[in-house]
Amino acid sequence: MKKIILLLVLFLGSNQVFSQHKLSRTIVTTDGEIDDVDTFIRMLLYANEYKIEGLVYSSSMWHYKGDGQGTLFTSEMPMTKEMYGKKTDLRWAGVQWIQELLAGYKKVYPNLSKNAKNYPTPEYLMSLVKVGNIDFEGEMEKITEGSEWIKAKLLDADTEPIYLQAWGGTNTIARALKSIEDAYSKKPDWEKIKEKVSHKAIIYTILDQDATYKNYIGIHWPKVLTFYNSIQFAAFAYPWKKMIPLSMQPYFEGAYMSSKILLNHGALLDMYYSYGDGKKQAGDPEHIHGDITKIKNSQWGNFNQYDFISEGDSPAFLQLVDIGLDNLDHPNYGGWGGRFVQSTENPFRFEDGPRSADLNVETEEMDNNFPQTRWLKSIQEDLAARADWCVKPFAQSNHAPVISVKEGNSIHAKAGQKIQLHVVGQDPDKNTIQFKAWCYAEAGTSKTNITMDGKTAVLIIPLTAKKGETFHFIIEGNDNGSPSLTRYKRVIVTVI
Repeated sequence: MKKIILLLVLFLGSNQVFSQHKLSRTIVTTDGEIDDVDTFIRMLLYANEYKIEGLVYSSSMWHYKGDGQGTLFTSEMPMTKEMYGKKTDLRWAGVQWIQELLAGYKKVYPNLSKNAKNYPTPEYLMSLVKVGNIDFEGEMEKITEGSEWIKAKLLDADTEPIYLQAWGGTNTIARALKSIEDAYSKKPDWEKIKEKVSHKAIIYTILDQDATYKNYIGIHWPKVLTFYNSIQFAAFAYPWKKMIPLSMQPYFEGAYMSSKILLNHGALLDMYYSYGDGKKQAGDPEHIHGDITKIKNSQWGNFNQYDFISEGDSPAFLQLVDIGLDNLDHPNYGGWGGRFVQSTENPFRFEDGPRSADLNVETEEMDNNFPQTRWLKSIQEDLAARADWCVKPFAQSNHAPVISVKEGNSIHAKAGQKIQLHVVGQDPDKNTIQFKAWCYAEAGTSKTNITMDGKTAVLIIPLTAKKGETFHFIIEGNDNGSPSLTRYKRVIVTVI
C-alpha cells in the first residue's frame, strides 16, 4: 500500500497531489450512445463537484459517423468486426445531442444554483463543446477541433492534473498526444515536455472501445496514469440486473426511477432514457429500449416501464466526486468510481478484475463487481436528491451531511492497541445523522472488527498484526432526510 501511494506521489509530482476539496479539472470524450446521454445528464447534475474543461464528441467501436465518401470500414476490435462487418457509418447520433442537453441544463441551472455553489453557467459549458475524431473507430490521423482543445489544455500553464474521461474510444485523446509528440519530439526540451504532459494527463477509460490506447498511448506515453474499468462499469450498464445485489435493485427499477428521478423533475431529466419511455434516439437503430412492447424477454432480461437502462460511463466522473473516501489520488482505496489495483505490467496503469474483487456481503463470495455495487444505493439516493434540486428550493430539498473524525484520517497504532474514534457530523438541513462503521478489508492489508456506539467507534488492532500492516475503516454518516444521503470518512490505521 505504501509503495503504491509513494509511486502516485512520485509520478504526479509533490506539488500536484491535491485535496479532493479542490475541484478537479476534467474533459469528457463521448461517442453518444444512449447510455452516454444518461451518463451525461447525471454528470451535469454533479457539475459543481469538478471543473469541466471540455466536452468532446468522439467515436468508438460502436459508433462512428463515416467520412461521407462511402468508404467501407471494418472494426479492428474482434466483437464489432464479427457483429457489423464492413460499414460506411455506425449508429451515429450526430453532434448536436450535447448542445440539446445543455439547453435542458440551462432551464434547471437557476434552481440547481440555489441548492449548491459552483455550478457552471450553461454558456460556459456550451463554449466547451468540441468535435473530435469521429469519422471511424480508432481514427486518429486527423487533427480536429477536439484533439487540439485537449492538446492545448495539456500544454497550458496550469500544473493541476486533467482527468480525461473516455466514454467511447481513446482516439481523440490519442490524437492530442500524437500532436504534442509531432510538435515537440525533435525539440531540445522534448523530454521535459513529455514528462510534464505525462504527469498532467490522467485517463479514465471504460473498456477499450478502440485500439488507440494499445497501439499508441500505452507505447508512446507509458507514464500517463490510466484507470482501466473493464468489469465494474457493468453494474451501471445494460446487464445491471445480473450484477446488482437484490437489495439494491429497487433503486434502479421503474417505481423508484419514475417517482424519485425522472418524472416532474425538470427539463434536463425529461431527456433521460429509460425502458418503455416511448423515446427513440435518432441515428441509432439499435435503440429499441423505449418501445414498451419490446422490454420483456429482452437481451438483458425482463424490464418494466421507466426501469434504468444504462449509464456505463458514470464511474468515470463519480471517481472525481469528493464524498470523503479519499479515493481520487488512491485508486486502490475504492469509492463511487470503483476500485483498481496496480497493473503488473505498467505501474502507471490501474485495473479492475479478480485482483480488485471485494467480498460481496450478500453472497459471501468474492465479487469482481462489488467494489462498484456496494455503493449503489447511496449513489441512487444522491441522484434523487439532485433531481429534486432541479425543481425545488433549498428549504424543500435534502443536502448531504458533513462528517469528520476528531482523531484524523491517519492513525499509527501498535498491535493489540484499542482505539476510539469520535465522529462529528453536521447536516445543512438539520436532519438527524445515523453513523455506522465497517472495515474495508480489501482496501487495506488486514482486517479487524469495528463497532459503533452513537458517535464513537471502537476497534482493537489484533495482537498478531505486523509492522506496516494497514486497516481501512469507513465511517458512514447517513441522514434521515428524503431521499436519505450518505457521506463518509476513511480512517487508515498503520501498525508500527
